[in-house]
Amino acid sequence: MLLEMKDVVAGYGNITALKGISLSVPEGSIVTLIGANGAGKSTTMKTIMGIVKAREGTVAFQGKELKSEKAYQVVREGISLVPEGRQILQNMTVQENLELGAYQRNDSQIGSDMEKIFERFPRLKERRRQYGGTLSGGEQQMLAIGRAVMARPKLLLLDEPSMGLAPLVVQQIFDVIKDIHKTGTTVLLVEQNAQKALQIADYAYVMETGKIVIEGPAADVAQNPQVRAAYLGGRKSS
Repeated sequence: MLLEMKDVVAGYGNITALKGISLSVPEGSIVTLIGANGAGKSTTMKTIMGIVKAREGTVAFQGKELKSEKAYQVVREGISLVPEGRQILQNMTVQENLELGAYQRNDSQIGSDMEKIFERFPRLKERRRQYGGTLSGGEQQMLAIGRAVMARPKLLLLDEPSMGLAPLVVQQIFDVIKDIHKTGTTVLLVEQNAQKALQIADYAYVMETGKIVIEGPAADVAQNPQVRAAYLGGRKSS
């Protein structure tokens, strides 16, 4: 198993956001985590990255416990996060943001990897000398994904990549996620657009108030009456 969380409890101060969650991400898969705002999805991502420390339970990547590691050490292990809200560096250029994604690498392939990002996102190539803060929301999301991919992660964490984007851009982002997955990167996707997420995922977890309440193959979860009513507008997923 590439990533495994077992009975993880975590939170902020006196607030417990994760109440003993367990989930697994097999190598080569796309796993999605869906749920309402405040369910604990982003906290799950931050706990994997070591930004929020697990109070109880274990977080293991490739069989190695991550509980005591800092975020930069987790990146070195092979996990990258595309955070909610993009969080690009607005006063740095597109190229500088991408270079920052590779800051822990010292190999000779950084330049060629950046060119692959520009092939995947031609708009970023056109704007490589522009400051991140001048980009549109969709372009900033492309940059955030590109920056994470520059680290050459084995596991890519995506936290609400479609939030606030126009439908055409949302489709492009999901196409890119599928493309990244095809190149061999495992994906854990937190996404408000449950229908889109369930269409591309292999396995799905549903969170409510810090707990996993439903899990299973994504196609099965998409047909669950409770999931359809809460997240798919009562429609069956095609």
